Amino acid sequence: MDKSEWQAKGEGHRQRLRDKFLAQGIEAFTDSEIIELLLTFGTPRADCKEAARAALAQFKTLPAVLDAAPVQLQQIKGIGPKNTFALHFIQGVARRYLRQRIVGKQYVHSSREVADYLIHAMRGLQHEVLTVVFLDAAHGIIDSVVAAEGTVTVNTVYPRELVKAALAHNASALVIAHNHPSGALAPSRQDEELTRSLHLICSFMHINLLDHLIIGASDQVYSFADQGIMAKIRDDCRRILERAG
Repeated sequence: MDKSEWQAKGEGHRQRLRDKFLAQGIEAFTDSEIIELLLTFGTPRADCKEAARAALAQFKTLPAVLDAAPVQLQQIKGIGPKNTFALHFIQGVARRYLRQRIVGKQYVHSSREVADYLIHAMRGLQHEVLTVVFLDAAHGIIDSVVAAEGTVTVNTVYPRELVKAALAHNASALVIAHNHPSGALAPSRQDEELTRSLHLICSFMHINLLDHLIIGASDQVYSFADQGIMAKIRDDCRRILERAG
């Protein structure tokens, strides 16, 4: 088979994948086929089937492939800079889509969508990130921003800057979230100290800190509110404010 015949055969296979998506949707695809089609966006004339299978074998899951660093991906035969660009571009599009989808919705009815966005944006990061979701008085979602990067503790997060950002967004309430690169979900003592400090400072400005979410390695999220920790912190801070008053 000469080069032109090989390319024609490959194009026929890629067209069949595209037709399959148009006819049946993403649920009809295996993870390997999804990765393969994404890789072809970077090298449209190359056969990406084996590279996709190798990437899935190396990283085990589709999210792990999308989260992998370019240098890790490019160690796989058949994956180069153009392929990794395609993978990370679609990852970036998905994050923006999920972020913009939650804006304007009421948090109490859309907390799962917020968690989905945070999981997608923060899972797999090799460093800690603190994200803040700003809410209005009716707990409608105004926006979300990355407020800090690096080790997230009471000594590295600046409450004054966080409150300033909340006031700039006209926010009446906040939800904060940070990731554990280790993959663990359980909060540390420092996580609880940070939450208590932020809640107290926000209370002075009449801003309600509703929850602190921890993003681990899976699709699950640890919620301080769901675990009853926020209620205890809220009671502790109320007593402090009463004594201060």
